[in-house]
Amino acid sequence: MGGLEGDLLLALCMGIGAALYSSVGHAGASAYLALMALWSVPPASMKPTALVLNIIVAAFGSARFIKAGLFRWRTLWPFLLGALPFAFIGGVLQLPGEVYRPLVGIVLLLSAARLLWPREIKALRETHDPPVWLAILLGAGIGLLSGLTGTGGGIFLSPLLLFMAWSAPKPTSGVASLFILFNSAAGLLGNLASVQQLPANLPLFAGSVLAGALVGTTLGIRLPAPIILKALGMVLIVAGVKLLGLY
Repeated sequence: MGGLEGDLLLALCMGIGAALYSSVGHAGASAYLALMALWSVPPASMKPTALVLNIIVAAFGSARFIKAGLFRWRTLWPFLLGALPFAFIGGVLQLPGEVYRPLVGIVLLLSAARLLWPREIKALRETHDPPVWLAILLGAGIGLLSGLTGTGGGIFLSPLLLFMAWSAPKPTSGVASLFILFNSAAGLLGNLASVQQLPANLPLFAGSVLAGALVGTTLGIRLPAPIILKALGMVLIVAGVKLLGLY
């Protein structure tokens, strides 16, 4: 689908994706990538466009979650320390996705199944800080994966924080949002030349995802924690299906 009508419809779908993802502190890169693939956007434009939109949504979401008190620096900084250099490296590398994308997709679907399972998540009852050394190592792996895939890494970080009881659900949204902001910027810097491939209709997409982020973050701040977990589970299903190529 092309022309102005196609661009408007793509922008609308991106805005809906941004609303869903930002409600759980994510920025929606996996949704943008899936949508651009459906709209036959040139592959060279997809990764930088997704990262730029990620930065816009994550910057807005970070400001709102921090203002609402839904953020903890001690949880974030070790993961960020490990992730940033490897997100940059992942942005530099241009590897085929035949191996890691299906594997990551399976991991995300399994994580979604756990979040949607009726048994209570431990992070709803008690939390503790992650060990610094372990968080740095895990952050490095998440950073590399996010740089390779053109995502911000929140889809990997959020379930990890919840399953290990390293953060309660609502602060997880704030931590993930700021993590995605810096990680997306590092990934984009790793392949700065790719910004030359940004589409002319980027402002249209940016305005749409920003409007979606306004709606999504408002819901994320106000919704009860169990609903946030279910919403995150649905987001992971969308991302996992996309990475498996089942969309």
